[in-house]
Amino acid sequence: QPHVSAEYLGEIDNPDSTRYYAASMSDQLQELGFNINFAPVVDLNTNPQNPVIGAIERSFSSDPELVTKHASIILDEFEEHDITGVIKHFPGHGSAWNDSHVGMADVTETWEETELKPYQNLIESGHNFAIMTAHVFNENLDTDHPATLSKAVQTDLLRNQLGFEGVLFSDDMQMEAIRSFYGLETAIKLAINAGVDILVFGNNSVYDPDIVPKAVQIIINYIESGEIEEDQIHESYERVQALKERLSNG
Repeated sequence: QPHVSAEYLGEIDNPDSTRYYAASMSDQLQELGFNINFAPVVDLNTNPQNPVIGAIERSFSSDPELVTKHASIILDEFEEHDITGVIKHFPGHGSAWNDSHVGMADVTETWEETELKPYQNLIESGHNFAIMTAHVFNENLDTDHPATLSKAVQTDLLRNQLGFEGVLFSDDMQMEAIRSFYGLETAIKLAINAGVDILVFGNNSVYDPDIVPKAVQIIINYIESGEIEEDQIHESYERVQALKERLSNG
């Protein structure tokens, strides 16, 4: 079953079509044994030239209500198949003019608060999903750090203001926007202290066969030095266990 782009589904704006393709994708994922899918993208198509979102048809629409509607249908279908969807990229990658895979995407001048709307709507809807962070720099939200590494964004805004209690994944920690600006150790410390529960290492933009033991050791060192609080790890552990439990009881 071929899949279609989010932009196509947003443009035809037919709930039955979205449900059909979401069900077909869910069947395929379930058959292959996946219970997490890093989708749907809920970034707004505010910059259609955006090289990693708009230009490759990953956004449903520039209208947050339409994005919410179609993301909601997809999350429904995932849940039916015991798959947890992961909406992304918080707090909004849609207006970026460059690609955070290859450099820092600064959305300070282009980001709008409406980009939070799909998250707000979906959090209030009671759907079960996780969220993935964006490697975007937004001076309006944090003058020092990109969103993945920002406590102001991931804890103050996402958890405290929007009320999200689920699992928070980082985007790929080896992407250039993080790796070349911060280095592995600092990036891991900042991401965990920002409130990220699961660090993602794609291990394809750069390849490191030892990335997992390396990351684990870095975290242990920071806990021992007191730069990461044990409580932070426990909180993440509880959230991850709650998600696993829900998936195994699905």
